[in-house]
Amino acid sequence: MKMKQSDSIVSLNLILGGTLVGVFVIIAIIGPWIAPYDPTVYNLDRIFHAPSALHWLGTDQHGIDLFSALLYGARMAFIISTVVVLGSVFIGVSFGLVAGYYRGYVDEVMMRIVDVFMSFPGILLNILVVAAVSSSGIAVTIVALLVNGWVGYTRVVRGQVLRLREQDYIVAVKSLGASPKRIMFRHLLPNIMPLILVQMSFGFGGVIAIEASLSFLGLGPQVDYTWGALLQQGSVFVWNEQVGFRLVMIPGLAIMAVVLGANLLGDALRDLVDPKRKKRR
Repeated sequence: MKMKQSDSIVSLNLILGGTLVGVFVIIAIIGPWIAPYDPTVYNLDRIFHAPSALHWLGTDQHGIDLFSALLYGARMAFIISTVVVLGSVFIGVSFGLVAGYYRGYVDEVMMRIVDVFMSFPGILLNILVVAAVSSSGIAVTIVALLVNGWVGYTRVVRGQVLRLREQDYIVAVKSLGASPKRIMFRHLLPNIMPLILVQMSFGFGGVIAIEASLSFLGLGPQVDYTWGALLQQGSVFVWNEQVGFRLVMIPGLAIMAVVLGANLLGDALRDLVDPKRKKRR
């Protein structure tokens, strides 16, 4: 009975998380093409318009259509998150494979580097990198998020490599004269890819949340339609009974939905690849 309930929860998380993330990806891809207005053009004749047939989510203090800004912001969040996650995977997996396979002095040196980056509070390190340049853009934001985004992947991969490198099939491959590179990328990496995918799902939502935090502080990409920037602009009018709730809730709910979807999807994938769960079945 408990196993059936667990399976139902996993399926629900997978469907709900996959749907939320899938909708976000679709919106990010096609959003700027279907947006009815340009979110970079102010229209002072339409300031604080309520939701209507012309402006589905209303307008802000600059007369910008919130629906269009939300669509453009989704594209920005998707680009940044995708690049940061893929870059973090490349760096982190490479570090983890090398450290776990060679162990010894190589492992010690590489993991001390990881410890240095993990010793800094994540968001503070991101802010430090962004604040070090005169003006931040997409590239600077991506670099700031990459600085410490890879360390989690390194720790996961290293731990799995340390476990797998002593398995019989790896020992057999070594005895046949396979090179370390072949062993790492042909035999070790495929076996840890499920865990990497789980980490990527959590990382995707995490990057969106951190990027929104930087934009809220005015340190993200210098455009007004990122979700964090929209949230910051709306916070100025949060106590305005007519527009404050709408200006804050719309970008806030968008961020919450994507991060929730990524976390639910990550939870479901983690349960699906859990070896203990497979044995219970």
